[in-house]
Amino acid sequence: MESKAAMMVTILLCCSSISPAFAQKHKGPPAAAAVSLPPSPAPSPAAPRHVDLADLLSVAGPFHTFLDLLEKTDVLRTFQSQANGSKDGITVFVPKDAAFASLARSATANLTSDQLKSLALYHALPRYYSLAEFNRLGGAASPVPTLAGGEYTVNVTDDMGTVHVGSMWSNPKISSSVYSTRPVAVYEVDRVLLPMQIFRTDPPMAPSPAPAPDAKPASDAASPLPGKSSSAKAKADEKKSSSSPPSSRRGAGIAGYFLVLAASASAGLLLLC
Repeated sequence: MESKAAMMVTILLCCSSISPAFAQKHKGPPAAAAVSLPPSPAPSPAAPRHVDLADLLSVAGPFHTFLDLLEKTDVLRTFQSQANGSKDGITVFVPKDAAFASLARSATANLTSDQLKSLALYHALPRYYSLAEFNRLGGAASPVPTLAGGEYTVNVTDDMGTVHVGSMWSNPKISSSVYSTRPVAVYEVDRVLLPMQIFRTDPPMAPSPAPAPDAKPASDAASPLPGKSSSAKAKADEKKSSSSPPSSRRGAGIAGYFLVLAASASAGLLLLC
């Protein structure tokens, strides 16, 4: 009996020592740890498009005279820096070659290098304006400062969609949009902006080309000179008479013969009387 009790105690002790190891071996998989992801960065704003003004003006227009002015005065670099290096952008008013040709050569030939530079800077505003935004500039915002600074301002007016950019001696209108994508706007104007700070009086215009002489009618060119008209007519009559048919010349000879006979008979009758 005692041996049976000792055996039972031994079995119980063995089971108690084995069950924790068995439980550990057959324990379920551990719960997955929560993974924390870093917040996604906000999308960066698109970089502004780089606009090469020299390339743009060389293929449009023609704007060769204005482009030469920008390069000669080194204002092209100022425009380029304002276009691609500032948050405000730039608006450029570009006269065509014909607009410069309408001015007399003396209007710009006697300008100093500083005046030429101010003239070039006067054709740009230090921020971007779309065509739709110009209607706001005709009120309290006028006059509008230009890149020339100081008193070099323009008056922008929008009359039923026709935009004029006024200076002291000219009031050109915007005839077309060459390029307009923020931050750069380039507009073609039909005249050169002429500020009072450079031109104290109204600059002279180039003389209009002389009209082409009218072509003379062919009949006038073929008409003979006055002194030769009678002789030419006589030669023509002589040629016409010589080219008449023989029958007409024979008839004229017979008629002349009878006229001579009639004249002779009349003379004889007069002698008899």
